[in-house]
Amino acid sequence: MKKAVIIGAGPAGLTAAYELLVRTDIIPVIIEKDNQVGGLAKTVQYKGNRLDIGGHRFFSKSAKIIDWWLKFLPMDETVHEDHFRISYQHKDADFAIRKFGKGEQTILLRPRKSRIYFERQFFDYPLQLNMSTLRKLGVVKTTGIGFSYVRAKLFPEKPEENLAQFFRNRFGKKLYETFFKDYTEKVWGIPCEKIPSGWGSQRVKDLNITRLIKHALLSLFRTNTSITQKGTSTSLIEQFLYPKYGPGQMWETVTAEIIRLGGELHLNTSLESLTGNGDHTLISAEITNRNTSETKTITGDYFISSMPVRELLNIMDNIAIPSEAKLISDRLEYRDFLIVGILLSELAVQDDKKRGENIKDNWIYIQDKNVKAGRIQIFNNWSPYMVSDINKTWLGVEYFCNEGDAFWQQSDESLIQFAIAEMESIGMIRATDVEDSMVLKVEKAYPSYYGSYSQFETVKQFLNCVGNLYPVGRNGMHRYNNSDHSMLTAMAAVENIISGNLSKENIWDINTEEEYHEEK
Repeated sequence: MKKAVIIGAGPAGLTAAYELLVRTDIIPVIIEKDNQVGGLAKTVQYKGNRLDIGGHRFFSKSAKIIDWWLKFLPMDETVHEDHFRISYQHKDADFAIRKFGKGEQTILLRPRKSRIYFERQFFDYPLQLNMSTLRKLGVVKTTGIGFSYVRAKLFPEKPEENLAQFFRNRFGKKLYETFFKDYTEKVWGIPCEKIPSGWGSQRVKDLNITRLIKHALLSLFRTNTSITQKGTSTSLIEQFLYPKYGPGQMWETVTAEIIRLGGELHLNTSLESLTGNGDHTLISAEITNRNTSETKTITGDYFISSMPVRELLNIMDNIAIPSEAKLISDRLEYRDFLIVGILLSELAVQDDKKRGENIKDNWIYIQDKNVKAGRIQIFNNWSPYMVSDINKTWLGVEYFCNEGDAFWQQSDESLIQFAIAEMESIGMIRATDVEDSMVLKVEKAYPSYYGSYSQFETVKQFLNCVGNLYPVGRNGMHRYNNSDHSMLTAMAAVENIISGNLSKENIWDINTEEEYHEEK
């Protein structure tokens, strides 16, 4: 019986394992260093409250992906829509919800609301050119933004080499400096001038001022309530699917089915080395159980990797890695992430449109450059089942940092006090309302598009030359993939294994088309 060694139990690895089990006679052996499945899409529990690491909207323009999700977690029976249209790669298709469910194992349809918090005021995210925005910005600033935008359209900066130029060309200098610059530099930790414009092409696809105006005008007359939001730019979708108990519920459910079908799962297990045949084929993996320190070797016919590329090349043995590819790989950079969970008796800030009501935001983007926090999640608004007591507010304060820097190395208590002080300083919370708190650190959450990334093609060529190795997912491809992109890369890898297709370009082509991207 053939085996596929799958490195990582995130969305990509688990999708690959399931697809192999239902479509082939290949046995997947999953290696995961964490003590739970889900990868960056896991759900962490703390005293009955659930924490979503990055905020995972289950949204896709791929009918295949939505159908896959609903197979494991059927639509909650309270959703009455049973048919909608979906757009994928410039093609339309009808899609029907085939099964509704009730109880614990369901997926919910949730409203999407994200806003920018700037100078203690809320602005729509993405920015909407409506009366509320104009009033909050004031006539002088609004006029300056308008003239700056016109100037950018008439006299764009060429060549467009960095992210600052990318934003200025699309939104104008004033709007870039007001709503884009500070947040982006918080995320990546370097000036926008040092980030290649390719990051913008990757993540900021089709939203522009004209689209904002059109969407604002249309929204006065109608609301798009279909799940796939056909015809709506991804960042303007108004609702999304979300597992009742967070994204990890999806991957825990998938894992249970993988085990039932005969797949192997090794949690708390480190991958020590991958051994080749001296040429361009992998033959085995050496793993260590982190609890027992037991080490063993697993032979494999196929290797599907979602581990960081830099780490992957560092554990390869007896395989011909070109020195240039290794050097570039060693200089790939990552951005790390930590989140401070804060349980509150109540939130200090209230809805600015409906006084006395709790805000409904999933995410709040903190634009203030004097505040280190980049975003806030309100987990109650992702799903009311994320908090053990619905009368409490369960907040996640997100920080982008580098593993090993001074901020990262602080004690949990110091980080908690820092986050509470920052949130109080901008009027988001009152320290006296804090009932509990915790810290979660996530390494290599974001593969970076600076460092040696401009030379990544050399690394990619080497990875493609290892015939039985299939890089998938966000870190496996060093690409800022969403969950559905990661799943599609895994499906493409399995398709290649089945068909005997030795080219991996179909895998790399995923997440390059216009249809998918979330705009800044």
